[in-house]
Amino acid sequence: MRKEFAETVEKIALADKKTVFLTGDLGFMALENVRKAMGGRFINAGVCEQNMVSVAASLAMEGLKPLCYSIAPFAVFRPCEQIRNDVCLHNLDVKIIGNGGGYGYGIMGASHHALEDIALLSSFQHMKCFIPLCNEDVETVVSRAVNRIGPAYIRLGYGLKPSDMSIPAYSGARRLLRGSGITLLALGPVALNVFEAARDYKGAVDFFAVSEMPLEDAQPVIDSVKTTGRLLVVEEHVKRGGLGEYICELLVRQRLSPFFAHRYAKGYHKGYGSQKYHQLCDGLDAGSLKTLIGEMLSSLT
Repeated sequence: MRKEFAETVEKIALADKKTVFLTGDLGFMALENVRKAMGGRFINAGVCEQNMVSVAASLAMEGLKPLCYSIAPFAVFRPCEQIRNDVCLHNLDVKIIGNGGGYGYGIMGASHHALEDIALLSSFQHMKCFIPLCNEDVETVVSRAVNRIGPAYIRLGYGLKPSDMSIPAYSGARRLLRGSGITLLALGPVALNVFEAARDYKGAVDFFAVSEMPLEDAQPVIDSVKTTGRLLVVEEHVKRGGLGEYICELLVRQRLSPFFAHRYAKGYHKGYGSQKYHQLCDGLDAGSLKTLIGEMLSSLT
């Protein structure tokens, strides 16, 4: 999604001279067009993410619109105190962009993974998290985040839309498949694995791709759960503080108690490998998900 992100930022920067881009010394072979388009409004803050966020907060207080970019673990965890105290507590118009959410930088190990980012940032006052489904989502998501006044986090990942996949108009939770057997929710690009797993169960799976936390309108999901009585949530994020817990709270408030299954990032294994390897270990791959969906549907009979 990095290519689409750079192209979108270039358009935004050319249209709005108040936009300022800050990077923590990242973006080689990806952001050169942004730097060229923005000139002095492109700032390489160096490997000092805390300072980068504090500078962005100062720029926002002067009426500018800063975008802070790094890989997800560096954009979130290193400067989390500055995001909380300098940006969120003052409700400043600063956007944090983290590339490679989840296990995106798989072979680089645990220090380069971002499995707890949404749990952390969504707990901060005024923060809104955006998690694009695929590359074709990026322009819309970035534009929505930038046009929203206040802090926002954009979690980019690897998500190439299949050529035979039809995506409805953007919303925080889009229905990709309609069915009456189970309700299925997936957060961000891992929904592409879910789509591959669920496509053979058309008519049985009511499948929503979720791209925002918190959701502005969760009613279609709640209505679906009322109909199916079964819910499966899939996310490349830890169990605590992610989509699963968020949806469960909404359902409890509605006094709903569906049969519930949750596939999430379990953390770090003895093995070492790519994002696909980690997804396989956690049962987030299409094959494992297809088996789980089949088991949930067979329990209906």
